[in-house]
Amino acid sequence: MTSHSVTTALTLYRSRTITLEQAATASGCTPEQLRASARAVVPNADAGTEPAN
Repeated sequence: MTSHSVTTALTLYRSRTITLEQAATASGCTPEQLRASARAVVPNADAGTEPAN
């Protein structure tokens, strides 16, 4: 799991291009690890919820 892969996966997830599970797979981690990484990068972000409409 690299910073670049996490950032790319989160961007695609937040744009509703892929699901959280797909983003985690693309990043090479579990959904829980991706959520933790998202909080570390953007403390107020919650990757565990669906993006706003």
